[in-house]
Amino acid sequence: MSDASTPPVLPSHGRYAYSAITRRPVYDWPEGKRLALYLGVNLEHFAFGTGLGAELAPGGPQPDVLNYAWRDYGNRVGVWRMIELFDQLCLPTSVLVNSSIYAYCPEVMEAFRARGDEILGHGRTNSERQGILEEAGEKTLIEETTAVIRAAEGKAPKGWLGPWISQSHVTPDLLAEAGYTYLLDWCQDDQPIWFATRNNGRILSLPYPQELNDIPAIVARKDSASQFADMIIDQFDEMLEQSKAMPLVMGIALHPYIVGQPYRLRQLRRALAHIVAKRDEVWVTTAGAIAAHVAALPEGIIPGSRGA
Repeated sequence: MSDASTPPVLPSHGRYAYSAITRRPVYDWPEGKRLALYLGVNLEHFAFGTGLGAELAPGGPQPDVLNYAWRDYGNRVGVWRMIELFDQLCLPTSVLVNSSIYAYCPEVMEAFRARGDEILGHGRTNSERQGILEEAGEKTLIEETTAVIRAAEGKAPKGWLGPWISQSHVTPDLLAEAGYTYLLDWCQDDQPIWFATRNNGRILSLPYPQELNDIPAIVARKDSASQFADMIIDQFDEMLEQSKAMPLVMGIALHPYIVGQPYRLRQLRRALAHIVAKRDEVWVTTAGAIAAHVAALPEGIIPGSRGA
């Protein structure tokens, strides 16, 4: 007979232990800054007439031309307007790329490569989820994605975001074993933390936004372009204030077929200009640079590290 006063032990992922953000060691980003900010630009390619895909309007029978064409606008038009904006504001980006993009529109990747932006793995296509695959199939998906990026960029990506934020019970293990050093799928914190992986390994979990993300905000909640821009500004101002006491990471997740629409782009420009105006107070960088900085810190500082 169980003791009713004993708290229940629930199933756990086993990747990290609880850690209150207000009770952790304090450290700095470069130049003594406390807020690190990165832009996560999702470059996604979708199968025609099958598979998954975000919807502007409820989809009809396949082929769902309306929603397929809306998503394709991002690769044909929206992404180029966004690159112009990033150039105007001198903003680096972390590009989360479906590997099928390289065959479909290599010009896009050439443009980001010319800018010197960071490239991360984002699966083969957002028409599929990796988390529903058997381990062998998921391992193949990661390997195929990595091989395409390595062949095009001359080096393998270090960071990963699963298509549709999809993970199985072994995804962090497979990523670490494939040479990835950090992942972005989890949104449980405002600081990077170490995840445990099998065989006594580990991989860094970097904060990735699900609130400050145009798919949940605009597609799911139906927030307006101006509301999304206001969210970015309010998040930035509040986190800049909070960062006086501790280091924080702020990510902004963007999709060209959503914020690349002209009326949304204008509002995005307003929000990013607000950030750039305070650039001296924040480390505007890439996800990979944040991960590298954290990995170089002494053990015992980051939750999940030895001695922490």
